[in-house]
Amino acid sequence: MAQPKTILRLSAVCTATWLGRSSIYEMDRLGNFPKRVALGVRAVGWYADEVAEWIESRQCKGSAD
Repeated sequence: MAQPKTILRLSAVCTATWLGRSSIYEMDRLGNFPKRVALGVRAVGWYADEVAEWIESRQCKGSAD
């Protein structure tokens, strides 16, 4: 049986990425951040593995400069 994916809420995503709420939503709007997952009418989250991959991709770009 497959393990369920871990979903991070906004506060955890902010902590993991060092980005603020408005930056995350702006990057999401522009398609430069993992897509949100609807958890309810007013609740969203992000898959932890997708956020981790996004962080890794940013680190690789930064180290090449």
